[in-house]
Amino acid sequence: MNDSMTIEKMSQMKLYGMASALRTALETGLERYSSPQEFVSHLIESEWDDKHQRRTQRLSRAAQFRSQSFLSELDWTVNRGLDKALLLKLSECRFVREKRTIIITGPTGVGKSFVAQALGSQSCDLAYRTRYCNCNKLFPLLREKRHDGTYAKFMADLAKANLLILDDFGLMHMDGQDRLSLLELVEDRYAKASTIITSQLPVAQWYEVIGDPTISDAVCDRLVHGAVRIEMQGESMRAVRSKADQGTCSNSATYV
Repeated sequence: MNDSMTIEKMSQMKLYGMASALRTALETGLERYSSPQEFVSHLIESEWDDKHQRRTQRLSRAAQFRSQSFLSELDWTVNRGLDKALLLKLSECRFVREKRTIIITGPTGVGKSFVAQALGSQSCDLAYRTRYCNCNKLFPLLREKRHDGTYAKFMADLAKANLLILDDFGLMHMDGQDRLSLLELVEDRYAKASTIITSQLPVAQWYEVIGDPTISDAVCDRLVHGAVRIEMQGESMRAVRSKADQGTCSNSATYV
């Protein structure tokens, strides 16, 4: 069997990383490998890396992130009250394994969604099933699904996620159906799976947003108990960037 046939069979067996590594090795020369064992190790490592990358990409697509965010891209020059050591610890995603909740609060534009989605991206990289939902779209969608008969299946799919991100919670007051959906979401995940919630509102104001005192107590007790709390602060990053852009334009105009 010649090299081309070997590569073709590797591809048919879905050993894409190994096939690519073998093709490259044949083109560049095998003499750079000191032993057959080193060459085999290289092929296996290439296959592992390829499968890891494909799995991460598949999980990231399924997560439906609003934007791709990574902790490595976080701007630490801006003071937002973030604890770098805590975020590095959270990036290990032990909180997902431990089925814990993270609550991120702070004013608009400080990067709550970015941090939440960056942790979600890390979760995907570590092979956890992750799902992102913006609450302003989620609850109207759940109302529609109650009417078209797909509600139970959709909720079951959300419950399967190892990590569920509920972004922008509390911007809209809830009606009776919204409250019941939120309670069901929380019940499905309590001590069973991890959740990240971002909100412009401090937790103390969530009771008013949820509305019903009994359901508010049930929801907040389950979410807040044992949760990791991150309270961000500072000016909106959009405003900061706008000022920087204006300054750059102003300097350029003066220079010209």
